[in-house]
Amino acid sequence: MAKATADLVASFRTDETVGDDVPPSWNVAPTDGVRIVTERLNHDGELSRRLATAKWGLVPAWAKDPKSGAKLINARMETVTEKPSFRKAAVKRRALVPAAGYYEWEKKDDGGKIPTYLFSESEPLIAFAGLYEWWPDPALPEDHPEKWLMSCTIITTAAADALGHIHDRTPLIVPRDLQEDWLNPQLTDKADVQGLLESIPEPHLVPRRVSSKVNSVRNNGPDLIEEDPDAG
Repeated sequence: MAKATADLVASFRTDETVGDDVPPSWNVAPTDGVRIVTERLNHDGELSRRLATAKWGLVPAWAKDPKSGAKLINARMETVTEKPSFRKAAVKRRALVPAAGYYEWEKKDDGGKIPTYLFSESEPLIAFAGLYEWWPDPALPEDHPEKWLMSCTIITTAAADALGHIHDRTPLIVPRDLQEDWLNPQLTDKADVQGLLESIPEPHLVPRRVSSKVNSVRNNGPDLIEEDPDAG
């Protein structure tokens, strides 16, 4: 996520911001903190949209250890309303995960991989369909400020033909005209959620081959998304 908090607030029209600030990053790794957008009903029945901070990698409330989240950074669209790790969040705790773009690694004939940055030419920010959960740390008292860990996952789907040669899966990107529906906390029927997922159209993204420096999480900066003429 290469955007500052103020940019996210303006783009997603959030009413409040909670959680630790997350600085812009061009190389987000699993278990890193990321910004997510959620909606909830206030006590007066009004919708409130939040910009929150969550750990990337879903930790179900029943998990014994938060380390399990590292294995749940993605959820498959086809089974997200059925899998025990995701099904409750799918109907109760949906989110948008903002991003300027994302990386995939295109396979070469010789077995190597080419890092590729995928982004939208028309939208400076895209929004992945996500889910979030709250995990209570059993070692901390109820009133401890770090008692509850907020974590998230990104839903993936089969890649469109135009991008399938890069990778067979892709994050599900929610277009602006469906973002309100996706966040709506009053949408709680499993079949309706699955129907909404299936109605999300294929995104129009542009691939850009970039430097292999992105392969290391120690590297970060805007140069990572610049085209590398020597890639491939």
